[in-house]
Order: sequence, then structure tokens, then C-alpha cells
Amino acid sequence: MKLPRFATSLCVASVMTLSAQAQEPQASGFHYTLPLNVAVDAAMEAIRVCETKRYRVTATVVDMDGVPQVVLRGDRSTVHTGESSFRKAFTVVTLGPEFGFDKSSGFFELMKTSPFAPQLATVHNVMALPGAVAFKVNGEMVGALGIGGAPGGDKDEVCAEAGVAKVADRLPH
Repeated sequence: MKLPRFATSLCVASVMTLSAQAQEPQASGFHYTLPLNVAVDAAMEAIRVCETKRYRVTATVVDMDGVPQVVLRGDRSTVHTGESSFRKAFTVVTLGPEFGFDKSSGFFELMKTSPFAPQLATVHNVMALPGAVAFKVNGEMVGALGIGGAPGGDKDEVCAEAGVAKVADRLPH
């Protein structure tokens, strides 16, 4: 049986494509992203804890690229709370691994001791206030939960810690 020229060309192209794909190394840069239901539950718990103290907050979960995965604005929270919750979480995932902190309060403290930290605080989306906590799997940061809106970043951070703790047993180990 003789195949038409087009069919033969298609078969050769398919074999060459499969061969090239088999030789390519796996894409680098892969990282873990929290399952959506885990990110939502952490954010909701953080808001719930803050609401018991009458703090009107927004919760933002970011991945390791600093991209928001979940943003939940609590009832009666003001518009600025979304920006501050994001910027705190962004600070943790972008500077935390490099400077050894897993809470935005770590950067807040670094501002007091490092002559370089104030310049880092001018980087777009970085905020030197407490209020965000990292999600960790096997000791490695995989994202962060930021809270904005309580009367003080220390209070935001307590709520963020509660959100992360609520889902810690649902992260892969």
C-alpha cells in the first residue's frame, strides 16, 4: 500500500516532533501553587479571626511569583485594605527567601537594622509593615497570606497566622 505524499510527510513530521519533545529537558521554574480551596479557606479564616475583634480587613493570597491567587474583601473593609494586604504578602514571597524571613514583620524589623532595607522598601509593591505570613511545605515557602485593615500590622499578622495555621495540615508534606 502506498501512502499519499501528504500522509507520508505528516508521519515524518510527527515522528520528528515526538523525538524532539522526548529530548527536551523538563521546563524549569515550576513551583507549587496552593489549591484554590485551601487558599480561600485560609483567607476566610483570617478575615473571620479579624472580624471577631471588629477589624475590617482584606485577605490576599499570593503565589511565589507574587501574583494574587485569592483576594477576599471582608464586609465593610475600606478600599486601601486590598492594596496593603497584597503588598505585605508580596514582600514576604519576594524578599523573605533572600533575607530569611517568613512574616512581613521580619522585613519591618530588618528596616531597623540594615542600611540597605530602606532602599528595598522603595521597590514597587514592597511594604515594610507586619501583616503577612508565608505558607510553607517541607520548610520551603510556597506562597503568603497578607492581611490589611486592622489598626496595626501586628494585629493583621495575628489574623494571617490564624489563616495559615487553619490550613497547614492540608498542605502536602
